[in-house]
Amino acid sequence: MENPSSLPFLLVTANVGSVFEDPSRLLNIWIKEFLSNVTSRRPAFIALHLQEVGGKTYEKSMEYVQEFIKNLCESAELADYNRIRVYLDEDYNSAEHFTALGNLYFVIRTIESLQMWNFLTHEWETVEGKNIHTGNIESVASKEKAKFPQQFFPECKWSRKGFLRTRWSLNGTVFDLVNIHLFHDASNLAACEEYPSVYCKSRRRALVHTLERFHKDAANQAVPYFVFGDFNFRCDTEGVIKKLTEDLTMHRIPNPKSDSTKVHYRDSDGANVLTVGKKEFNHCDQSTFKESWLRQFDRELDSLRSILYEYPITFPPSYPYEEEPEQPGDYMSTRCPAWCDRILISPAARKLIDDERENGKTTTMAKATYGIMGDVVCMGDHKPVYLNIRIKTSQGAHQEISAEELRTRLQEYDDLNARISDELSRTAGGGGGGGGAGSGLVLKTHYVQITPRQSQDSSGGGGSDEACAHIVPSEEMDPGVDVENDTVFYQQSAAAATAGAVVTATACSSMIFRETTV
Repeated sequence: MENPSSLPFLLVTANVGSVFEDPSRLLNIWIKEFLSNVTSRRPAFIALHLQEVGGKTYEKSMEYVQEFIKNLCESAELADYNRIRVYLDEDYNSAEHFTALGNLYFVIRTIESLQMWNFLTHEWETVEGKNIHTGNIESVASKEKAKFPQQFFPECKWSRKGFLRTRWSLNGTVFDLVNIHLFHDASNLAACEEYPSVYCKSRRRALVHTLERFHKDAANQAVPYFVFGDFNFRCDTEGVIKKLTEDLTMHRIPNPKSDSTKVHYRDSDGANVLTVGKKEFNHCDQSTFKESWLRQFDRELDSLRSILYEYPITFPPSYPYEEEPEQPGDYMSTRCPAWCDRILISPAARKLIDDERENGKTTTMAKATYGIMGDVVCMGDHKPVYLNIRIKTSQGAHQEISAEELRTRLQEYDDLNARISDELSRTAGGGGGGGGAGSGLVLKTHYVQITPRQSQDSSGGGGSDEACAHIVPSEEMDPGVDVENDTVFYQQSAAAATAGAVVTATACSSMIFRETTV
């Protein structure tokens, strides 16, 4: 029976650039798989955020984009969704504004109250029928769109990266939905020089800039938000290469005709195991990237976990898959596979998620699912990533953390990293071994789970919540949980696993932080 106090939502992000590069083979497959997922989940609200709509040559793909939108909006599977809003940034001739982002929203007819925010008049407007905004959408007031300043990505001469935001009031609950596309790694060789790489730093700068913009928005006020798109988050390439090449020898092969060097890692028999080039990352066994060991190198979100929540990742990297329909589960040998496509949740938005519990366990109806679409079909080089959750109704507009609090949380992480870096430099300069036994510097890293719990002295619903941080020893875990020393379990560090402690993976009412101390 439907619970009127909450409604099922389906949030999806998908980079569809490669789909529009080969529309005759991939477009119908993509639509069919997406609609199949909608049918199986039957959400009340669907938010589909697209990046690279139209592919690299939009002017050649416009007719396929129109076909794509038409097929979705007129599909039998979406017949009960009688309120539709589509925002497609198609003005590819405007280098100043073009982002190639697309936001598509489908709302089922049983939703009683639905409004969208006007970012110009700062008022609510009732949502009825179907509105499709395409071409130049700069003047459309029910969205906010911005392209990132070029200085955020100095390595790129021209970029389409930016964000597209909408605001909703659904049955009395207010929230923002933000589509975002951040810059990619231009070179594998540059990415593996250090961590965080120059690309990682650029992405973080652009993302923090965007979040601060929301939190400082006095005219529209900051409300709970879900930000999902192609963040282009990459694994710690330097760490991945070290892991893969522990028993291999390195051979650098210069290219006399260009500055593009390749590095081969070979076994004792002289066979190539891994080749790394500017746009090549070729391992002899690409299936290894679907194993759990890779998760420990998914670190790009670490510095933002105090301001953005993400459900535990239990699915393989969403990029870069082969674009051949006959190879739906294979990775290309161009980049180290990574979880580029993510769905992240602000502190206030977490309070909107219904994780109704019985006997201390989340009920089946309220259980969230976070995963990828297209396990066995080709959906381009990016697999769509989805989050299926229930959102509470009649919540009003929860107050988001202030811009000052946002900056404070980020600064605490920066200060810690600066202290670690200074200590490492000082001890290395003094011959202390950079953190070894002689340096006196001890770094401890583990994940801490922050779980709100009702204070014991509170009664009924009037008590206040207190935050309980804990690491559960492995002997107290469910005996069915298997944790290997060289893998990561729900983003716990390998060091903690080796030490015999794992973090419990509970519902979204808790938050997981990576804690590093000196």
